[in-house]
Amino acid sequence: MVNNFWFEAKNINCFKNDFRVIKDLNLKISYLENVILIGPNGSGKSSLIEVINRNIYPVIANESKLKIFGKELINLWELRKRISTVNNDIKNRINPNLQVFDLILSGLYGRYCYVQNKSERDSYKVQKIMMKMNISNLSKKYFSYLSDGEKKISLIARALIKKPDILILDEPIANLDYKSKFFVVDKINELSKLNTRIFCVTHDISMITRIYDRVLMLKDGKIIADGHQNKVINSENLNKLYGIDVEVVKNNGLWNINRLSK
Repeated sequence: MVNNFWFEAKNINCFKNDFRVIKDLNLKISYLENVILIGPNGSGKSSLIEVINRNIYPVIANESKLKIFGKELINLWELRKRISTVNNDIKNRINPNLQVFDLILSGLYGRYCYVQNKSERDSYKVQKIMMKMNISNLSKKYFSYLSDGEKKISLIARALIKKPDILILDEPIANLDYKSKFFVVDKINELSKLNTRIFCVTHDISMITRIYDRVLMLKDGKIIADGHQNKVINSENLNKLYGIDVEVVKNNGLWNINRLSK
């Protein structure tokens, strides 16, 4: 029987430093959908990414189950090949004098530095992904000279060079100015043409664009809403999620929050 889900969690609970960060999670994510998870800081978003990447493990219980790519026990090397994660810590590991071409190439070798003796085949892979993402103009630029938005997209290209099944984007527009934010959002929208599925984690609803088939809302380690964005994104759910009185509006396919009162 073919398994349609790359992530399956049934009644799982996870702890960090004796604090329960994931509570009674029941969640299945299909290979066919792009999913966006939203929630305030401290809601458990990063902990869920750690669960997916097998950095933290759920409590073993009879009624609980966790499968990734259909397996309860999965080889970590297989997991790293099939899931690529881009977070805000990665850019601190990059040599500022590395050119973007070499940065993306390094993703094939699991490094963040210049690769000697690169093959023509690997160089072609880099050219191909840069063309697909329309960032060939960045090829010879040094990482330190890029805008924050260009840095983020270069790191996403590096993550995609291995052709993972799943791309996890952890707060992809955090701390970006408006120009960089729009640049990154537009580029991520274009990724929907590739075969990689996106699992995006954010606290910012302006990240929710047409490419996402499903929206999850996470608060205090629990999923409080799950469904299509037109069903899930509303003032009532956002008031509950963020604990503030807001009104949500959709303009030109993008969501915005207006504060109603103090």
